Amino acid sequence: MSPRGVTIPEVRQQLFDAAEQVLLREGPSGLTGRAITREAGVATGLLHNHFGDLDGFLAALFVDRARTATRSLQGLLDRAGTATVADNLMAGIETLCAANILALAGLALARPSIVPRLSEAHGEGTLELDANERLFTAYLEAEQRLGRIPPGADTASVALALVGAAHQLLLTRGPHAPDLRERLRRVIAALIEH
Repeated sequence: MSPRGVTIPEVRQQLFDAAEQVLLREGPSGLTGRAITREAGVATGLLHNHFGDLDGFLAALFVDRARTATRSLQGLLDRAGTATVADNLMAGIETLCAANILALAGLALARPSIVPRLSEAHGEGTLELDANERLFTAYLEAEQRLGRIPPGADTASVALALVGAAHQLLLTRGPHAPDLRERLRRVIAALIEH
């Protein structure tokens, strides 16, 4: 048994996983402390004992999943010069989808009260909310140096448009929409052909 306020890693991840399931199934409006703890199969007060309040928990969830997604996306740069640019970009977006980071970004839009809590949840250092966008930019710049992206292409804007389009499609169609990947592939093609 842990002292009050001390987070047990297994419980933390159990609550995070449960919150993701509720978010994907019911959307941001369904994320209540009761729904999350019910999904996790734990006592209702456990979330508040470990995180203080729901916003603190949701900020910690966002930071945890953002870190995981950024670590997973690090390999994108190593793909420069292999496969096709479109396939590599799609693999990067699928990494973000698998980590549910785009759905979590929608949570931050739906619950702006968690945004000021993100730095607190991050702990030491600065939370870099644009880390994934910057990884896509770095990948596109590497492809540009290899001649697979036109020299005049604005890689930062392409990366922003790609991540923004993925957010929009996920928020409006959901992660399981049958045409999601096809729509993303068309967006990628349109962005890198110019």
